[in-house]
Amino acid sequence: MLIVLTGIDGAGKSTAARALVSAAQTDGRDALLLSNHAGRRSMSVLAAKLVVRWPPRLADAIETSFRVVNVLVSHARARRFQGMVVMDRHLFCQLALRKTKDLPRGRLLPWLIGALPAPDAIVHLDIAPELAHQRIVARGTDAETLSDLVSLRDAYRSLPEYPDFVELDAAAPPAEVASRLAQLVSQGSRAAGQQGSRPGLTADRGCSCGDLR
Repeated sequence: MLIVLTGIDGAGKSTAARALVSAAQTDGRDALLLSNHAGRRSMSVLAAKLVVRWPPRLADAIETSFRVVNVLVSHARARRFQGMVVMDRHLFCQLALRKTKDLPRGRLLPWLIGALPAPDAIVHLDIAPELAHQRIVARGTDAETLSDLVSLRDAYRSLPEYPDFVELDAAAPPAEVASRLAQLVSQGSRAAGQQGSRPGLTADRGCSCGDLR
């Protein structure tokens, strides 16, 4: 079972991913966490030290290179793993970032998305940009403006792939979000077992994910 988590910065993707894998392992199930970062935080720190602003196309080229390599390595590891695999971020994240910079989708990323094994579910942690910004400021490890977060949220929602995402309200405390995510995955897995098909998760837009379609 392959689960991909997406969402704007401050949505709690990494926290939720770690909690989901930890809960599965505690229950005695095999679970693997794989991160598909693009090096944005390191680039932001370096830019701040050098007092420079990366040109959008240069930044995207570097981010895309890191992201693609990480995603390819993650899928290679997932292919050899028997159990639940949770990926923190994916190529969809880079497509959303490109949208915020008014850059074209290009051909490589959409092609890779179609060529790689499809996730059983892409869970999008949705959160108000204002709350996400508060979280980012509180942890003090990133430098994201509120306008950047608004643009990224809009960019995700404009992706042609977005209607297939399962939207999870990430405004709740991390423990509650993790519990809802685990419940969502568990229900999807049980439904697939009863139908003899691949796991599939669906939830009403904006719901707490306690009510599943």
